Amino acid sequence: MKVVEIMTKKLETIEVDAPIYDAIEKMIDKRIRSLLVKPNDDKDVHGVITVRDIVNKALAKNLDLNKTKVKEITSKPLVCVDKDMDVEYAINLMSKFNITRVFVNDGKEIIGIISLLDVMSAELIKRAREGHRA
Repeated sequence: MKVVEIMTKKLETIEVDAPIYDAIEKMIDKRIRSLLVKPNDDKDVHGVITVRDIVNKALAKNLDLNKTKVKEITSKPLVCVDKDMDVEYAINLMSKFNITRVFVNDGKEIIGIISLLDVMSAELIKRAREGHRA
């Protein structure tokens, strides 16, 4: 199975200079655990801010969530896989780097995200389909 078949296509983003409070608000509102951080310019690279980043790098250190910028706790670089890679490759990357998501790219464009939950869901669907064929 290819990554493109199970990825989430709708990516939520946040500006690099937004306050962490805005990231928290957006994550709670959208019921998601990460946001793609948009670069300031073409020379910068994308990053990701996760619930883990917020808890470990901001809340645990009592940072002012209205004054501290997303860029101060953003995780970089993004771990990405090509859209045509096998899901097993993405699983191996997540395991190797102890992360819960990888971003999906088509050339230089980030087009989606695949998480551990996506992988589990795909495996469950695959097994259910195989069971129905028998």
